[in-house]
Amino acid sequence: MTKLEYLEQLERKVLWLATWMIHNANHLRSNDDGLKVGGHQASSASLATVMTALYFSALRPEDRVAVKPHASPIFHAIQYLFGNQTREKLEGFRAWKGAQSYPSRTKDIDDVDFSTGSVGLGAAQTIFASMVQDYLRAKRLSTGRPEGKMVALVGDAEMDEGNIFEALLEGWKYGLRNTWWVVDYNRQSLDAVVREGLWERFEAIFRNFGWEVVVLKHGSLQEAAFREEGGSELRDWINHCPNQLYSILTFQGGAAWRKRLLDDIGDQSTVTALIERRTDPELAALMTNLGGHDLPLLLDAFQEARGHDRPVCFLAYTIKGHGLPLAGHKDNHAGLLTPTQIETLRQSMHIRERHEWDAFEGLSSQPSDLAKFLREAPFNASGRRRYSATTISVPPTLEVAVQPSMSTQQGFGLLLHELGKSTDELAGRIVTTSPDVTVSTNLGAWVNRRGLFARNEMKDLFKKERVPSTFNWEFSPAGQHMELGIAEMNLFLNLSALGLSHSLFGERLLPIGTLYDPFIERGLDALNYACYQDARFIIAATPSGITLAPEGGAHQSIATPLIGMAQDGLASFEPAFVDELATILRFSLDYMQRARDADPDEVTWLRDASGGSVYLRLSTRAIAQPKREISADLAQDIVNGGYWIRKPGPNAEVVVAYTGVVAPEAIEAVGLMAGDRRDVGLLAITSADRLNAGWTAAQRAREHGSVHARSHVERLLLELPLHCGLITVVDGHPATLAWLGSVHGHRARSLGVEHFGQTGTIANLYRHYGIDAQGILAAAQGLTSGRALRHLRSI
Repeated sequence: MTKLEYLEQLERKVLWLATWMIHNANHLRSNDDGLKVGGHQASSASLATVMTALYFSALRPEDRVAVKPHASPIFHAIQYLFGNQTREKLEGFRAWKGAQSYPSRTKDIDDVDFSTGSVGLGAAQTIFASMVQDYLRAKRLSTGRPEGKMVALVGDAEMDEGNIFEALLEGWKYGLRNTWWVVDYNRQSLDAVVREGLWERFEAIFRNFGWEVVVLKHGSLQEAAFREEGGSELRDWINHCPNQLYSILTFQGGAAWRKRLLDDIGDQSTVTALIERRTDPELAALMTNLGGHDLPLLLDAFQEARGHDRPVCFLAYTIKGHGLPLAGHKDNHAGLLTPTQIETLRQSMHIRERHEWDAFEGLSSQPSDLAKFLREAPFNASGRRRYSATTISVPPTLEVAVQPSMSTQQGFGLLLHELGKSTDELAGRIVTTSPDVTVSTNLGAWVNRRGLFARNEMKDLFKKERVPSTFNWEFSPAGQHMELGIAEMNLFLNLSALGLSHSLFGERLLPIGTLYDPFIERGLDALNYACYQDARFIIAATPSGITLAPEGGAHQSIATPLIGMAQDGLASFEPAFVDELATILRFSLDYMQRARDADPDEVTWLRDASGGSVYLRLSTRAIAQPKREISADLAQDIVNGGYWIRKPGPNAEVVVAYTGVVAPEAIEAVGLMAGDRRDVGLLAITSADRLNAGWTAAQRAREHGSVHARSHVERLLLELPLHCGLITVVDGHPATLAWLGSVHGHRARSLGVEHFGQTGTIANLYRHYGIDAQGILAAAQGLTSGRALRHLRSI
């Protein structure tokens, strides 16, 4: 049996398994809550042929693939045939612990390269993964490994996503290579049929960005028919047929095709004869034989593209729902085959009842031959393709010259500059990136020392022409900073690709990205996507909060502390002082390399052994720096989320807890209170996120029988008298610390910012929002007077 015959059988099997998987989830499996389970039978069917050609023939072990979200069932079916997925998981598709609705690196057991879900992100991720592959090759870190193709299977409606075009532009800047996008051009979206001539727009866009475009429109049946007498007229009719009409006729079938073709072009004898020589089923097969459903055409196209490194867009014409009774109908996106339709399909594929899940049921080849063919498929021949990488050693402390007054942003720049001076492996594995704010986020000194990355050298003409400049902007393969355009989505996608380098390419990188804190929200979808993939990186977001006073509300961030707390896979810190930042950055460089599946630590109740990414919320405000040595215990408290600057006495009536740059106001307020409230306490919160996460985990542990579980924040507040009030202060939303009163039932007053910022000085704004020293004093007075009032009422 020929290779093509094996592939044709596997194509049918993949389509059946994907369709049956969704049918089982919606019609056969018990459904206690009554919610629609869903799945995308039609969207899966449109890519069955393309994915068969890729996974069973064209792809190599070094290739990496982002599967369009709605083709997840096809992917799982292929992995099931490869032996990387289980029947149990397929039967549990979209159920608890079952195969995921969209391919997931972290939740699926099969060999997912890139998670997909939020449309457009998986496609764009392949561009940045290719750039990372080039970065590693330029650094000679991938010696011995062949270059892989970064492949995206893209729904045509995904091309509406703006982040795709931002990524295409960045790829062009970096001389993108080894990237394939296969656009599933089925001309249907969720709600409608796409506009006429859209393929021409796609083709022009890709060509303008330097891509080769391969249009796969007509399959071998159509090409053969075009060579018959009257074939040129048939080709013209197909090429000018509106998308909606083509979809309608596809759904209606052979008889409808015949009537329409004879009505439109059948008065010419040669065309009439061409049509009449075919039965209705044969005519339907001819008219739906588009390039994306023709295995020989796809195999040839992929083989030809394998021979060069240019980026290639394959514009594959397909039919949504191809091979299923709902093919072509505009409502088929979320449509499901009825039990009657699935039964007809089962019989047509010669699948016996109770054998629906059998890998080779209904196929004409011997199971042993098919199994051998699958074992020898290039993509599968080497087994699972996830790599691991050794951990890069991090020194016990990071050195920085702390000045009497400085900002955390300045401290961050100095820390990176000191790292940049080193010749050790840690410095060599750091790669920084920024969306056109390198200088204003204090990365300039690092870049001067380590250089900008590009595959080809580009001299700094200012330097060459002897024009004085603070910064040296020379690009070369030796550079360690990847400068991006002003697009935060690209920043987080780049961090995601860099932060998966150890798994995708077997070489560990330590990515650090900088941006303005308010604009985290512009890239939030991509940040969430990066964390969902378990990519590892550090974000230094600065400047933050209303402390960027003269800039006004448009450049001031209020909600970002809550984002840091809510985002899974991201440990959020907001240090006030540079020595705290040095401690946290040292921890972060180690933490981002950890990847052990472990239970929470029984001291902090944090899952630190599992590691993750880190978010540093920094400020441009220079404040007085403490003169102190960071002991091992203090360093641990800083990393765990908080420590006492002034420990409260046994009769404390008020404790002030602050985070970040409002430290001077909190310190001043406590100093003013200390005259008549000697036991007042001052608590520095370096990570509201980690304190809250530990507290939540400890509560859960107690509920499950670990009665002695105590988190760091519970121990910090344990000795406070119950009558003590908590004042919390943050340059951001007050909810960031408002929960502290619930730890042991203390009264709390939470100060912060709830509305868009104003322009002015820091003093103006802090006074306006009540987070200055007088505002803290007023809040303390309110708490203590409230206690006295309640005491009088109780008498």
